[in-house]
Amino acid sequence: QVQLVESGGGLVQAGGSLMLSCATSERTLGNYVVGWFRQAPGKERAFVGAIRRSSGATYYADSVKGRFTISRDDAKNLVYLQMNSLKPADTAAYYCAARSGYSIETRDTSYDYWGQGTQVTVSS
Repeated sequence: QVQLVESGGGLVQAGGSLMLSCATSERTLGNYVVGWFRQAPGKERAFVGAIRRSSGATYYADSVKGRFTISRDDAKNLVYLQMNSLKPADTAAYYCAARSGYSIETRDTSYDYWGQGTQVTVSS
């Protein structure tokens, strides 16, 4: 069982930045593809982006492309989500998730392990 913990959420004004972290102390996070998802009130959980194991290649949803960046530090068992130029529409609970294998998947059902989430609120 892989336990994931997100941190770094908070309240920020539109146009501002936040960096979320996803950590685990139980397994080597480098063995997993790590994805970020978000869920706004009344909406389904949506794919934000993900980073592959080994190569570190990334893939993003169109809604965040060019504004969000995912990176990983396998030595520290950390994955980051840098969010810039935040908009009120980015307000949501953000979750990191991990899956075995090598491919990036955008469906949440493809991920085996989930964190508890961290709230991001962007004010206008």
